Order: sequence, then structure tokens, then C-alpha cells
Amino acid sequence: MLEELYILNGIKKEVLELSTKAEEIISPIFKELDKIKEYNQLKVLNAMQKEKLSDSHFTFSTGYGYGDIGRDIVDKIYADIFNAEDAIVRPHIVSGTHAIAAALQAVLRPGDTLMSITGTPYDTLLKVIGLKGSGMGSLREYGINYKQIDLNKDFKIDINKVIEEIKKDKTIKVISMQRSTGYGWRPALTITDIEFAIKEIKKVNTNIIIFVDNCYGEFLDLKEPTDVGADLVAGSLIKNIGGGIAPTGGYIVGRKDLIELVSYRLTAPGLGRDCGSTFGVIRQILQGLFLAPHITIEALKGAIFCSKLMELAGYEVSPKYNEKRSDIIQAIKFNDANLLINFCKGIQKGSPVDSFVECEPWDMPGYSDPVIMAAGAFIQGSSIELSADAPIRPPYIAYVQGGLTYEHSKIGVMKALSNIYK
Repeated sequence: MLEELYILNGIKKEVLELSTKAEEIISPIFKELDKIKEYNQLKVLNAMQKEKLSDSHFTFSTGYGYGDIGRDIVDKIYADIFNAEDAIVRPHIVSGTHAIAAALQAVLRPGDTLMSITGTPYDTLLKVIGLKGSGMGSLREYGINYKQIDLNKDFKIDINKVIEEIKKDKTIKVISMQRSTGYGWRPALTITDIEFAIKEIKKVNTNIIIFVDNCYGEFLDLKEPTDVGADLVAGSLIKNIGGGIAPTGGYIVGRKDLIELVSYRLTAPGLGRDCGSTFGVIRQILQGLFLAPHITIEALKGAIFCSKLMELAGYEVSPKYNEKRSDIIQAIKFNDANLLINFCKGIQKGSPVDSFVECEPWDMPGYSDPVIMAAGAFIQGSSIELSADAPIRPPYIAYVQGGLTYEHSKIGVMKALSNIYK
């Protein structure tokens, strides 16, 4: 009956056969992922219990938002989970890019240098830094310098070059690492990679601020970047940590003095964290956080299935199904624009929302190439829900992420492959 229903819903028979084979191969990996899920679930539960989370915290503040106890307890719970001195979590942060920009703008001053040690950052950060565009108040326009060190041939941080540059340039104040692949063809940085780099950098200069873009990385390991010495970490609530329920928002965690500076950037100097209404979304933010360890691993299982299925179908994938993962992104190389576009259209056809819509490449704000985005999600732009996006440029790579349930990830990817076969 299940096979008949799949075929009735447009899944090709040959895709069903590949799917069965893929699941047989990947199933042993899932047991190890369940251990990570259980550990992180306990970590979240303990944080909520420690801070005595109560129904009374699900407040609805307006105006200035003074005395918003829900807002304050969310910050404490996040700090506990990340083993950090402090945290600031706000619905006013509109995206991961916004959270990252706020963090960098808060701690950098004219004459300082920001150095990325994981190569070129994600496309939407290029205008934040000032590598593209002008007249928008980028870091460069405020006299902040930028340097970049690419990953080595093994896609690891080139620590020798990093140390050499730190010794040579005393203006380097912030070193940035992007944990996820972004629109790249490389493995995500593991917590071990991040820990090694931080230890080596701090041996040379303890004052340098280590910033980690943690988007797509939360709850995929037993530790987070702050557990291994990162000074400042940022991410989005419509990715892993929002659990598919947080309607919007972002977070920044880390050292107390740095979070205070961030609070002035999010509001105004002198105002800081004590104001900002939360519009009644505290319950959703916390409920999403509670579900996030489970949902993140569901998405990761879906990425592993996608990797093996597409590999069996003859496509090059990164990472491979059995490689260590540190984000939920699965990259598939098509080497053909039409194959890429049809795959993304298939993901859209497999969505619960707007499945009848044909997604097309378009000039999205913040991106340098036309981008196609398949995202039939309950939360607009949510990438913890099943989605796929791609810049339309050679070698035509699709980036698949999310899935609130493994079953939906599986169905969506099968639908996408079937759409190519059509």
C-alpha cells in the first residue's frame, strides 16, 4: 500500500528502489545520532529546570518591554545551554546574517581588522563587510579592515598562516569562522576543528575575539563552539535551534562584556537589553528550543538519506553519507542548470505549503547571482524545515537542508529526484 501511495504521488518506481537500498545502507548511522539527540535533549531540559521556567514567563509585552520576564529567562536558558557567560535572544533579529552583523558591528571599531579564517563568508555577508556594494554602512565604510585566509587543500583551517598573520598584524581584533559550508563545496567545520584553532590562536594572543557563525550547526554534537573557547557565537531561530516553531529571531551568546556591547547595537547606546517587547512569542521560542534537539537530528537523518540516494542515482555529493557532519546542509553537484532547477522544483512539489507553486531563479537581496529557493514552509524562509536553494552558477550545486521529520525529508528528496527523471 505504501508503494502504491508513493507512485500515486508522483514518485518513480526506480526512485523507490534506490530509496530502499539507501535506507539499508544508512540505518546503522542513525543509532549514533540518537545518542547525540538524547544528550542535547537532556541539556535543554536541565537548563529550563535550572532557571525555573514557568507558565508565567510566556508573557506578551508591548511598547518599551520593560520588565519582560520571559525575554530575560530566554537569555538565561540560552546561556546555560551554550555554557556561556551571557546570551541575548530576540525576535527583532530577522536572520542569521542580522545576528552576525550585529555581533561584528558591536565589537569592532575604526582601525580594527576582522579576519575570516574559513575563506570567503556566506554571500549575504559580503555587503555587511564591504566586499560588495557601497553606501550601506558596511564595516569597511566605518574604517574596519578585512583580511581572509582560505582553508587549506584538505579543507582545514590553515593555522600556520593564521598564526603568521596574527603576529604580523596587531590590528586584528576579531577572527571569524563559518561553521557551515554555506554555498561552498567543503565539509563543515567540526567542533574539534574549531577547538584546535582557538587553542592555537589564544597561545599567541589571548585578546583576540573569536567569533563563530553557528548557523545550521546547533545540536549536532555534544558541544557547541562556546564550550571550546569561542568568545562570541551567533545563529538564527528559524534554523536548528528554533525547532520549526520559533516564528522569527536570532541569538548571540558568549562573553558577558561582549554581549553587553551587542545589546547596545540591537537597541541604542545606553538602552541595551532592558527594553524591547517580545510580542507574545516567548512560548514559541522556548517550545521550539525544547523540540530542537529532536528535530535537528531528524533533519540530519534526512540529509544523510539525501546524500546516499543522490549518490546511488549517479550524482556527486558533499558530504558523503558516512562522513562526520557539523551542519545539516547536503550539497549535490549537478553540472547542469536545468537539472539543478528541476531538482529544486521537485523539493517544492514535496512541500506541505505552496506545493502547487513553481519556484524560479530570481535576484534575491544580498546575493550576487540569481538564486532558486524551494521552501514550502510553515515559517517563511525556515531552513530547519525542508528546503533547497542554489545560486545559478557553475558547477550548479543544490544545497538541501532541514526537515521537521525524517519521513518528510525522505519524501521530499524522492519527489525531487523523480522530478528530474520526468
